[in-house]
Amino acid sequence: MHKRRLIRHVTNSLLVTVCVAGIPQHSSATETGVGRPITGQQVTPYGGIVPPTSEWIVSWATIYYDGSLSASKKVSTGKQITGGLNYQVVYTIANLVKTWGINLAGWNFASSIGVPVQYSSASSFNGLLRPDHGTQFADLFFAPVIAGYRFSPTDYTALSLQIYAPTGAYNSGRLANAGQNTWTFTPNIAYTKLFPSNNIELTVNYGVEFYTTNGETNYHNAAVSVLDVLALKRFRSGWSVGVVGGWIQQLGDDTGPTADLIGGAKGYSVGMGPMIGWAGKVGKTPVSANLRWINEFAAHARPSGNAVQLSMSATFE
Repeated sequence: MHKRRLIRHVTNSLLVTVCVAGIPQHSSATETGVGRPITGQQVTPYGGIVPPTSEWIVSWATIYYDGSLSASKKVSTGKQITGGLNYQVVYTIANLVKTWGINLAGWNFASSIGVPVQYSSASSFNGLLRPDHGTQFADLFFAPVIAGYRFSPTDYTALSLQIYAPTGAYNSGRLANAGQNTWTFTPNIAYTKLFPSNNIELTVNYGVEFYTTNGETNYHNAAVSVLDVLALKRFRSGWSVGVVGGWIQQLGDDTGPTADLIGGAKGYSVGMGPMIGWAGKVGKTPVSANLRWINEFAAHARPSGNAVQLSMSATFE
């Protein structure tokens, strides 16, 4: 019974893991102040476990982010440079995951695709640039293969290559863009450790994002390292509480005409906050919901702010 319940919770959580991996975030070096990750949002419960079952998982997730980059920091907005920006982003993604139901020498597999819509609002501190806002389709996200391996009944890992395609709305003259006009490739590894006697979980998620050059502005974003950690305590009622933390670190300098002018600073951000969740059934359908809040309490050459994520998923055979 415990094994079946674990598989049900894992299939609900796997979808959320891959669908929030690309929430727009902001960096003084990254073009237009927008990169892919947001602090503490990439890790999810059971993120290191790919279930052996053959199922379809559908999910919806929304993240609200409110942050700012101080006026003393320079940022490229495509073909211009400004001092400091305010950001408000609401990113919503509908995602579909198919678990393959295949066990190959201890490995299990899944695939994922997500379609996002984003509301963006941006304004510069000095007022030199006209404030901009809009609701647009963002870049399509997919993971062709997610491969999971079980080391023991309490230790699991999952490997994937997560890809963003430049399908979202983009205009180099706009301050607020939902798309980035770049391909992004993220090798990713997740590890989950279970402590059954206390019903506690520890999951770590790590990835490095590699960007192609923006053909319209000749701007090339440097690679970005993203580390997230989650600790969660579950109760028999189906409720869970925990804490989530994240660290985003730019690994090099951006390059391009405007990047060279601002120095391509190697920014970082660190955040932490609480998480609450529930998993159970509606009728015969396994469902789950999670809510988290992350406060970015330390940042350099990146914006700092707050993010709230609400996600829900359901599993179908």
